[in-house]
Amino acid sequence: MAIALLGFQTTIAAPLTLTGIGVHSGREVSITLQPAEAGTGIVFVRQHDDGSTSEYRAVSAHVGNTDLCTVLGTNPARSVATIEHVMAAFYALGLDNVVVEVDGAEMPIMDGSSEVFIDAIEQVGITNLGVKRRYIRVTKPVRIEAGASWSEFRPYDGTRFEVEIDFDSKLIGRQTWEGDLTAETFKAELSRARTFGFMRDVERLWAAGFALGSSLENSVVISDDDTVINVEGLRYDKDEFVRHKTLDAVGDLALAGAQFIGCYRSYRGGHKMNANALKALLSDPTAYEVVEAPSRSHQVRAREFVPVQVSEFAPWSA
Repeated sequence: MAIALLGFQTTIAAPLTLTGIGVHSGREVSITLQPAEAGTGIVFVRQHDDGSTSEYRAVSAHVGNTDLCTVLGTNPARSVATIEHVMAAFYALGLDNVVVEVDGAEMPIMDGSSEVFIDAIEQVGITNLGVKRRYIRVTKPVRIEAGASWSEFRPYDGTRFEVEIDFDSKLIGRQTWEGDLTAETFKAELSRARTFGFMRDVERLWAAGFALGSSLENSVVISDDDTVINVEGLRYDKDEFVRHKTLDAVGDLALAGAQFIGCYRSYRGGHKMNANALKALLSDPTAYEVVEAPSRSHQVRAREFVPVQVSEFAPWSA
């Protein structure tokens, strides 16, 4: 049976504010999510100490550094970093239009997952805006490779992720998560998976000015003897690692600027591979089509969406 997808654009029902620590800066940062009109998209507005602001639409064209996290903007003094966990929450809950006001250089890491963002959004609620949502439907395979790593989009009658990781670690090793993405699946199987790292990498990251806010409260930390340091252990038995990598992929692909209909597969991927695969897809007009619901229906099966003519403005461009 074809998966039913939402036919209309949405926004949050009321503003909400969250405060936490930036995982790389180690500084306290606050964000306020504001409702937005149909067609706005997801917009990040960084507020600077001098009263000025930097504004970025959350689209592939604005992605800068992807080494340790996903960053919007190329100037570190004005960019917004670590957006992937909140973007994953937006995507999974079907949020199309939100303005994210942030008073620092990166999003708060919270507990290292998307759970806090999911809970906060569900507390204020989601509003249907009554305007048709457009999707990017994959029409042919698009694949990129980098050494032993690869990522690809394939046509699929729904939205699906198949993510495999392979670490030189007995604790992690080779793990796979596969599933059709729905709000319910994301909340139950992915949303609580935390970012993770190895103790052996900590001093190098600190010396480079990264991970200054990382702690056992927001990261799964793996010791030199290949065990989990966190007292509470893992949230998902053994495979929290691949679940978090899938969460990251959901957030990174949300930068298409529109939900997609297709299957995303990756092996030994990460933020850079996710970003490059998305750019490869969107740079090939023969690999996708823009579709919307054929009628004013709340839920529409994936195969029933129909192609539409795209104007000069496309939802995934700057």
